[in-house]
Amino acid sequence: MDESKPLKVRLTFSVILVGVSLLFAAIVTDHWAVLSPKVKDYNTTCEAAHFGLWRLCTKRIFMQEKGPKQKGCGPISLPGEHNCSYFKHFTPGQNSHIFEVTTQKEYSISAAAIAIFSVGFAIIGTICVLLSFGKKRDYLLKPASMFYTFAGLCIIISVEVMRQSVKRMIDSKETAWTEYSYSWSFACACASFVLLFICGIALLLIALPRFPQNPWETCMDAEPEH
Repeated sequence: MDESKPLKVRLTFSVILVGVSLLFAAIVTDHWAVLSPKVKDYNTTCEAAHFGLWRLCTKRIFMQEKGPKQKGCGPISLPGEHNCSYFKHFTPGQNSHIFEVTTQKEYSISAAAIAIFSVGFAIIGTICVLLSFGKKRDYLLKPASMFYTFAGLCIIISVEVMRQSVKRMIDSKETAWTEYSYSWSFACACASFVLLFICGIALLLIALPRFPQNPWETCMDAEPEH
């Protein structure tokens, strides 16, 4: 038995926990994308927005002068009147008419549903790894590695769906938003994909039985017949 295997599992699991933390941070926050209109007049207010999987937030920002690299309203970090509302298809009693008109709600529902699957796979994988720390439970590392890999694939699919949603929103004639950029929640989702996918495969390789280095090693390690 490889004596360094438990150490490798714990190190890989530590990196996976970072990926799971980034996954949760991306899903519960609403800074996936920042939208802004093209500003023509200054010394007036403009409306920028940022949104995630569950809600859309708008901010009225007073623009005094144009920055050297500035194309639209913002940056979103500037002070202003802030208003957030959950998407109408998640909370039917609330008003989110802007989002309903400017992009298909199927994009938002699909991205959120796939992200929930990703969380579910990550939780099940974590449970399997924790149970594998018991005696003679190394076999749980293989399904755990697959669950983490599936979690990574699900979140990157959700990222792509959200990216298409942003493009459809910008291209829509129903809004004044013409500029967009991806924010830190989007980066967290991409980083979680990299960590979960790579470490999931690494965990699978660690869990696989070690191949004999010499042709006679398997025979020497065999159980003696009684």
